[in-house]
Amino acid sequence: MSSLRNAIPRRAHKERAQPDSRKKFGLLEKHKDYVKRARAYHQKEQTLQKLKEKAAFRNPDEFYFKMINTKTADGVHMPKGQANKYSKEELMLMKTQDMGYILQKLQAERKKIEKLTASLHVTGNQSSSKHVYYAEDREEAKQIKLKISEKKKNTIAEDLPSDIKRKMDASYKELEDRKSRVKELENIYGNMASQKELQKKGKKRKASGR
Repeated sequence: MSSLRNAIPRRAHKERAQPDSRKKFGLLEKHKDYVKRARAYHQKEQTLQKLKEKAAFRNPDEFYFKMINTKTADGVHMPKGQANKYSKEELMLMKTQDMGYILQKLQAERKKIEKLTASLHVTGNQSSSKHVYYAEDREEAKQIKLKISEKKKNTIAEDLPSDIKRKMDASYKELEDRKSRVKELENIYGNMASQKELQKKGKKRKASGR
């Protein structure tokens, strides 16, 4: 019977839309919107009722440390600042650990840059044929080397296949990104080192810039 009931076409009942004369008042609230609003209202009402009951049956002798570690601002309990949570020795230890992590990342990035530069250098120097050039003096030899290097830069992209060329371009981009990352890590490490020196005991001397 249920299959026959579903086979018969029935009229789809739709909720009425907002009349044109009342569009200035916004969207017309549907039944599902009313259900959500009613549930939220009753949930807030129940929460307030529970809080009122807790306040009514509160033990006047009750004490916990948040009573003195918090303050009230506009009726809301706000925790006090915890600026003195760690001692100077603990802060120095945490700063040293952070500096060790930054130094480790810096050394790893430098090793990756060296490895990537060596691989690109080997790929760039690969050639199918070797030419021997003769120079009369050192100046002429330097000029020949400069011309050869410029010629290699201009012709290496044409000699290599397209897939290798794409890989080389990606490697060069990765090399530039790693170099910029190394500079950022060096700046961070320098700033942390200067802050650590300022936290040490004793008189501080202002560094004179040159």
